[in-house]
Amino acid sequence: MSQRISVERLIDGTPAEIYAVVTDPAAHVQIDGSGMLVATPEAPRVSAVGDTFTMEMDRAPLGDLPMGRYAVVNTITAIEPDRLVEWAVGGEGRTPIGHVYGFLIEPVTDGTTRVTSYCDWSGLHPKLVGKINFPVVPAAMMEQTLERLARLI
Repeated sequence: MSQRISVERLIDGTPAEIYAVVTDPAAHVQIDGSGMLVATPEAPRVSAVGDTFTMEMDRAPLGDLPMGRYAVVNTITAIEPDRLVEWAVGGEGRTPIGHVYGFLIEPVTDGTTRVTSYCDWSGLHPKLVGKINFPVVPAAMMEQTLERLARLI
């Protein structure tokens, strides 16, 4: 089984326009295809490795784990202006558990950009392998995220 899922889409827009959306934590609520993201407490745009942002989530739309609403702290693990944004998912009072989400942004032509959304859980702690069902976000949800992102540009 692969430890990475990625979905790509050509989007009419420049890398800078797309980067501006995916580095704004509040925009993630609008573009999330899973339906889990409920709100993002006011957070500044992320700009450096180590920046954090919190998201309020509810797993009920996925119908899997009865967790109710909860908050998750995300930490930027890689960022390159107009090219890449990646973050590790952790929780209040916990360190990230080893999976990352990201957007890779690549210019194709003037005005068109290839955006790849990915989830990589290859860094999952060995004690959690087999205990946590990854991937949580299937490719169809990531495709919805890219469709919503395209509408914002």
